[in-house]
Amino acid sequence: MLPLKEKDKPIIQKLLSAGCCARCVLRFCCVSVQAAYRQPQQETLQKLKAFLTDTENGKCQDSAQPDSTDENNKSHDAAVSETPEDPPSKRAKLDPSAAAAQPEEDAAAVGGLKDDDSHVCVVCLGILQELCGTVQAVKIAEAVKAKSYEFDTLVLSVSLPAQLCVREHSCWLHVKKEVREKGLVLDKDDVIQVKEAFKWIMQGLVAKELGGVAVVTKSAFEVGVEFTHPQTDTDCHFLATTCPDCFKPTKNKQSVFTRMAVVKALEKISDTKFLQHYPCPPAQPSSSCISQDIQCLHVSVFVAGRYNKFCRSLPQTPWVIDGERRMESSVEELIAAPILSAFRADGFNFSSSGREDVDVRTLGNGRPFAMELLNPHRSRLNKVEMKELQETINKSSDKIRVRDLQIVTRDAMSRMKEGEEEKTKSYTALVWTQKPIQTEDIAFIDDIKELTLDQKTPLRVLHRRALAIRQRVIHSMNTRFLDPHHFYLGLKTQAGTYIKEFVHGDFGRTKPNLCQLLKTDTDILELDVESVDVDWPPAILE
Repeated sequence: MLPLKEKDKPIIQKLLSAGCCARCVLRFCCVSVQAAYRQPQQETLQKLKAFLTDTENGKCQDSAQPDSTDENNKSHDAAVSETPEDPPSKRAKLDPSAAAAQPEEDAAAVGGLKDDDSHVCVVCLGILQELCGTVQAVKIAEAVKAKSYEFDTLVLSVSLPAQLCVREHSCWLHVKKEVREKGLVLDKDDVIQVKEAFKWIMQGLVAKELGGVAVVTKSAFEVGVEFTHPQTDTDCHFLATTCPDCFKPTKNKQSVFTRMAVVKALEKISDTKFLQHYPCPPAQPSSSCISQDIQCLHVSVFVAGRYNKFCRSLPQTPWVIDGERRMESSVEELIAAPILSAFRADGFNFSSSGREDVDVRTLGNGRPFAMELLNPHRSRLNKVEMKELQETINKSSDKIRVRDLQIVTRDAMSRMKEGEEEKTKSYTALVWTQKPIQTEDIAFIDDIKELTLDQKTPLRVLHRRALAIRQRVIHSMNTRFLDPHHFYLGLKTQAGTYIKEFVHGDFGRTKPNLCQLLKTDTDILELDVESVDVDWPPAILE
C-alpha cells in the first residue's frame, strides 16, 4: 500500500485527470517516504487507481508511515523504478469538468479508465518517468567512468528547466481550490521537489552501476545531470511582462529566465493574474525532456610549498606584452606543469606571498606559493608521491627549486596572503655609487633603524597599480664595502617595500632614499630576496 490518506483522494483525482504522472501525484500528496518513489511507475499508477476505488475505511492508511520494513525498502532499492522493458507511465483519462462536478462518480469509475501509452507528465515533463530509471543510471555511470576520476563518494546534482516551476505552480492552483473547499490545506512548500524525488530514485541505481560507491548529500565530487525541454521554453515568457523586475540580463547567463528568477516571479504574481496568462492545468506536452551531457566536477585541490629562483631572466608568471611573449618560461609554468599532470587537473590558479621582478633571485628558504588545481581528476597523493612530485619539478630545471610541497586546505591559503603586507622580508642589493666611497662613508647606514618611507607608486608599475603614496618601514640595514663604487646593502623591511626605488629614488618618488642618505646618485645592479618571513606552509622534515 502507498502511504496515502483519505484526504489525498481529491488531490489524486484532480492530478490524474490533469495528466500528472504517478510520482508527481505522490509529490503533491506530500509523500516523503523514499521507497514509494522507487517502485515501478506503472505499479504505482495501478495502486493509485485502486486507492481511489477503495471505499472501505479500514483499507486506507491514516498515517504517512510505509507498510514495509527496512528490509523491504532495501528490496525496493534493488528493484529499480524503470528498466528498458518497463512501459511508460499511463495517463488516466478523465473529464476534468466532470471530475470537479461529480467526484464520487469519478472515484467509482476509475477502474474503467483507459491508458495512454504516449502520455508525458504535464508537470515533470517526463523526468520522473522514462528519464528516471536504470537506463539513465547506466548513462550516468558510463559518463563518470569515461572521465577517469578517482573518488570515494559522489553527490548527484540535477539541473531542471525553469518552466517546471511554472507548470508545478499551475497544478498547485488546479488542486488548491477544491482542497480548500473540503476544509483541507495544501501548502506549496510541502510539495516534494522534482529534484528530491529524482535523487531518491536514482542515487541507489547510480551507486549500483558504479560498483557500490556511496551517493551522498555532500561530497567533493559532483555529477551533474541537466535536462532541457525546448518545446515548452516559452512557458516562462509571460512572467517577464507581469513581473519585469524579476528578470534582469546578466553577463554570464544566456537567458534571463533562470530558475531563481522564475521562482521569484511566481512568489510575486497573484493567482488571478497567473490564471489570466497561463492554462490551469498545464497543456499536455508531446515529448519528454532531453537529457544533456553528464557533467563531472571535483572541488579544487590546493597544493602549497616554497620556491627558490636562481635565474635573473625568469619572470614569476608568463610575461606577455602587447600580445607578444617576452620570456620562454616562468616560475609558475615550471612548477605547474608536473603538478597538473600528477593531479590530472583541467587548470590552475597560481598565487604567492608577494612576487619578485624578472631579474631578482629568491634565495634562502624560498617564497611561499600555492596552486589551486581546478577540477582535478585525482585528488590525493600520499607523502611518498608528493616527495616524488617535488623531485620531478626540481629535476626539470636548474632555474628553480621547490621544497615543502604538500596538499593544504582552502582555509589555510589565507595564512600565506597575510604575509604579503604584514610580515617582513630580507634582501641583499648590489649598489653602485657615482661618487667614490670608503668603508667609513657607508658605516652610518648600519645604525639606521625603523626608517619610514613615503613611496609614491613607482613609474615601472604605474600601469598596473593605482597612483598612491604608501608608507613602508625599513626595520634595519647593514653594509659590506666592495670597492670605491660598489657595496652590498642588506635590508630587513616591511612586506611591500619597493627596494629598487629606495636605492635609486625613482626621480624623488620615494622619500627618503639612498641617494639622499649618501648625497650622491646611486643605483641598484642586482637584488636578491634572502627570506620571506611567513611561517607557512609547515616545513616537511626529511
